[in-house]
Amino acid sequence: MQVVDQDQTQPMATQVIVLNGVSSAGKTSLARALQRRLPDPWLTFGVDSLIAAMPPQLDGSPDGLMIYADGRVTVGPAWEALEDDWRRGLGAMARAGVRLVIDEVMFGGAQAQARWNKALAGLSVLWVAVNCDPAEMARREAARGDRVAGMSALQIGIVHPGVVYDLEIDTSALSPEACAGLVVERLLA
Repeated sequence: MQVVDQDQTQPMATQVIVLNGVSSAGKTSLARALQRRLPDPWLTFGVDSLIAAMPPQLDGSPDGLMIYADGRVTVGPAWEALEDDWRRGLGAMARAGVRLVIDEVMFGGAQAQARWNKALAGLSVLWVAVNCDPAEMARREAARGDRVAGMSALQIGIVHPGVVYDLEIDTSALSPEACAGLVVERLLA
């Protein structure tokens, strides 16, 4: 299956787009804008999908996902094992021909990217850094009502260090549709 941009005729070889950024940076809005912009169906999965799918006993457990009052987030060994399985499953879906937009918060920076690269081995992946002005992230975080205040600010120094990107986007400067246009342009480059 080849994907062709609506306004152009050059095929896209990319099978997976990984959007990495802190909480409230605009990854989910960008993923939805990409789904609207790309002519063939692309499925989107993200860390929020994984959280919703996890067994309830791992929520708030040192073995699972811990979100602290100050916004820190830690994951335990059971979470990490299930997350690796999830990554491999998404890789299998992409190898079966499903095009994916992955909405991720890579707490391990370069180490997390290495884990994704292992799961997505052999696939054409576009890595996109999703950045946002800290004040705008804090505003979005407060407006959402489902995030701990300060969570995004704490993640800034954690999710990007050492990660190699094909494209960097600032969602505080552009609309989701404009950001999606930049991703599509990069896909066609």
